[in-house]
Amino acid sequence: DTYFLLAQRFGTTVAAIQAANPGVDPNNLQIGQVICIPFAVPPQCPNGFLYTIQPGDTYFLLAQRFGTTVAAIQAANPGVDPNNLQIGQVICIPF
Repeated sequence: DTYFLLAQRFGTTVAAIQAANPGVDPNNLQIGQVICIPFAVPPQCPNGFLYTIQPGDTYFLLAQRFGTTVAAIQAANPGVDPNNLQIGQVICIPF
């Protein structure tokens, strides 16, 4: 296993796994080693729908695909860094 594969499997991010396991070397995971996998809390999306980031996604491309604007996606996802989207990350796409 790798942090990347674990993040995808459990719907979280590599950064979240690293933060939850500060003393663990992610490049030297051992069979049977116990690590903490933090739960990802999906964003609330009352005026849109949840979308899982795929390879190559950007706010610009998502805005074009779903008929919205980059500004609207940013407003619906406070705290998400649009320059550091993670594959498997869940964001809100507003209507």
